[in-house]
Amino acid sequence: MPNVHVFDHPLIRHKLTILRDKRTGHKEFRELTQELAMLMAYEATRHHPVREIKVETPLATTTGWSIAGQEIAVIPILRAGLAMEEAITRLIPTARVGHIGIYREHDTLQPVSYFVKLPLDIAERQSMILDPMLATGGSTVAAIDTLKERGARSIKVMAIISAPEGIKKVHAAHPDVDIYTGAVDSHLNEKGYIVPGLGDAGDRLFGTK
Repeated sequence: MPNVHVFDHPLIRHKLTILRDKRTGHKEFRELTQELAMLMAYEATRHHPVREIKVETPLATTTGWSIAGQEIAVIPILRAGLAMEEAITRLIPTARVGHIGIYREHDTLQPVSYFVKLPLDIAERQSMILDPMLATGGSTVAAIDTLKERGARSIKVMAIISAPEGIKKVHAAHPDVDIYTGAVDSHLNEKGYIVPGLGDAGDRLFGTK
């Protein structure tokens, strides 16, 4: 699939398997989600530009490297994306953070937006949309629409698990957006859940029903 990057790192595969297990409690689930987000961000930023700088060690002057190019904006989709955001901002503490609140209407499965708060300079930043599950793709497309309406042009999507239907929907609407994911599962069921998936990520993260 074009513009889809599926991570095959052993640590990601191992932690994702534990995350799927229905016996995994919400505390461990939240910790695993954060660990996976950090590992995935590490891989997703592999080709971020750097610039050469000089640095003084206690013994000598040497050459080092500093992040260059566009600054990053981390955009979790509420509420499940919050756990991923916390991990990634530990890895990239200079990132600005925006929030987009979207829920999926139970009967129609259509996205409903209820909150948007973004950095003022979002158009100049590389935006990274975070959501553990890319299922129908409706919420992700709505989030990308929101960012582009505010001038953002460099956008990545990071999802721990994705469904083929969601990937297809995102790329039909926004073929320029890259998707980074830990797994592409089989399909969506009649309720819009990813199969085999891991259930409702938000409920498992926060211990709700």
